[in-house]
Amino acid sequence: MITIKEIAERANVSRTTVSRVLNDSGYVSEDARKRVLHVIEETGYVPSAHAKSLRTKKTKVIGVILPKISTETSSRLVNGIDDVLAREGYQILLANTNLHAEKEIEYIRLLKSRNVDGMILSATNVQPELIQEIRQLKIPFIMVGQHAEELTNVIFDEYQAARDMVGLLIKKGYKKIAFIGVDEADRAVGYLRKKGYLDAMKEHEVPVEESWLQKGIFDIDSGAECMKSIMESAENKPQAVLAVTDRLAIGALQYLRQNGFSVPGDVAIAGMGGSELSKYITPGLTTIDFSFEDAGREAALLILQKVKGEYGQEITRKIRYRLVERESI
Repeated sequence: MITIKEIAERANVSRTTVSRVLNDSGYVSEDARKRVLHVIEETGYVPSAHAKSLRTKKTKVIGVILPKISTETSSRLVNGIDDVLAREGYQILLANTNLHAEKEIEYIRLLKSRNVDGMILSATNVQPELIQEIRQLKIPFIMVGQHAEELTNVIFDEYQAARDMVGLLIKKGYKKIAFIGVDEADRAVGYLRKKGYLDAMKEHEVPVEESWLQKGIFDIDSGAECMKSIMESAENKPQAVLAVTDRLAIGALQYLRQNGFSVPGDVAIAGMGGSELSKYITPGLTTIDFSFEDAGREAALLILQKVKGEYGQEITRKIRYRLVERESI
């Protein structure tokens, strides 16, 4: 393998000149630059990434911690992140917590040991231990999907999105609206979306029955189980159901259709998330389309600014969402 010393000898320049050409730093005459680049092209020289990182103290790697790598949400988020970082010559190192919040701290420590230039975390929930770990990092850090004080956050307005969906259902004539949520330790999806639902029902002076409120987990089967519980336990059957994720909504829809209920004739169904699957099920699912790609792009732009030292102030960016009405309501 050819070395910088050999390139310098072939191009009749100093090793410092070769280094400046490779790192695109410092003054080099146009003639010398052309000679160095000609030798590099002729020999097929590829600089060592490790050696370069030692010189620049940058690895050009960003760690990305995801709650569940197999989901469409994570895929869309990573696509947005990579869209920005790849253009800047950065690579992504992915870590999957599989919805285990305790693994977030474990992966933060692991990524730090790998000398990543920055980290982006799509958090499951925000615990004091997690925030303490992040504040001790001294590495550029972005939180996506959850909000934490004194950190830079990229979030959606989960609360208002749920209110908007309830408002649409009421506008369509539905008053008895049930709710399928998730654990409120997940502040964004569990707590804020439920609060948006409850406050919208209160604003429209529509009562909420306890039997209409169910809590599931992030999968289709759980949505079916929650829908079953609602239909079997509620004396006053709901006219509509809002589920906090599309997967929960699809599970609820499947239960209703498999048990002889018409959607939306007997019960209307709405979800949140804007998944690809929501377009193709029958009937098409009404949902909130969160632009996860845009969230990923914004997180990537912010982490690059931090890595380059272009700003130090912690900020919160809210990403737009869109209400998509289909045949399920």
